[in-house]
Amino acid sequence: MLALRLRTIAPTFRQARSFSTRTSAMAPLRIGFVPEHFSTPLEFAKKHYGLDARLLPFPSGTGHMVTALQADEIDVGVGLTEGWIAALGKAQETKQDAGFKLVGTYVETPLCWAISTGAKRDELRSVNDLKGKTVGVSRIGSGSYVMSFVLADQQGWLDPQASGRPFPVEPLNTFLNLREGVNNGTADFFMWEHFTSKRYYDNGEIKRIGDIYTPWSSWKIVAKNDLVNPKNWSQGDQASHSALKEELDDALQKINKGVQHFEDNQEEAVEYISTKLDYSEEDAREWLKTVRFPQEVRGVDEVVVQKTVRILQKAGVLGEAADEQTMTGLRRGGNSN
Repeated sequence: MLALRLRTIAPTFRQARSFSTRTSAMAPLRIGFVPEHFSTPLEFAKKHYGLDARLLPFPSGTGHMVTALQADEIDVGVGLTEGWIAALGKAQETKQDAGFKLVGTYVETPLCWAISTGAKRDELRSVNDLKGKTVGVSRIGSGSYVMSFVLADQQGWLDPQASGRPFPVEPLNTFLNLREGVNNGTADFFMWEHFTSKRYYDNGEIKRIGDIYTPWSSWKIVAKNDLVNPKNWSQGDQASHSALKEELDDALQKINKGVQHFEDNQEEAVEYISTKLDYSEEDAREWLKTVRFPQEVRGVDEVVVQKTVRILQKAGVLGEAADEQTMTGLRRGGNSN
């Protein structure tokens, strides 16, 4: 199987939350997120419903949040399903603890990854032209990296006998660097969310040559292990004990309220997305037609995790050692693993 190399960066410093000197309450949770339109309910949860957290942006995406979780720089991450599950699976293959578990479902709908190249790259006109070309990714292990394997699998470009990647890879960190990279020849193509890319199709900076949808719901919430109670910790008294520590459960309930506010106040959402983020009002309104957030973010559907693992195994991202049963800290319905 093709190897997916996820880097676990040892922390050179720690930013652990500290206990209050007056009470046993912890300092606010540190929640990592991608500063794109999908983050709007998080903003509303903090602005309107008192989400007690520091919202820390990670513009380079899920792969960066994986290393931040492992370096104790954040406590919770809101990121792409494939990035989290790939990291959890690779940790299992090396018999290591990834340091976090899946605890919530943030977006129910799939993600449309637009496939882009440079505006003047006339030799690249469709996905068929990408075989053997260099893919730009934000980081090794990011969603943009993982989806390159899924793309190659869908196109029939994976070699079962090969031990390397389906494309030469150029990590470029940010969306800006990716756009510049396909124009200056550092990379031939990259994949990024459709509406985030659209502004740059409209202004002629890059061109779209295809797309690929995730075969799974697109965004999940993960939390560090110390925020998830161990399996069977309540010894059967599940009616009075949560699978999640109180501070995490409270944060997820506040995010639920942010989601409901988002649904009930679409004009406020459009104004926020079009004035505070990098989207036009027209694109914000079009995106609203395509996205569905859950009414309850707590918990993860086992079937979604199983399906994602199976597809990533088929694509060569994960090996046979991946065990989806131990990836989840809270299953939908309130049961912990």
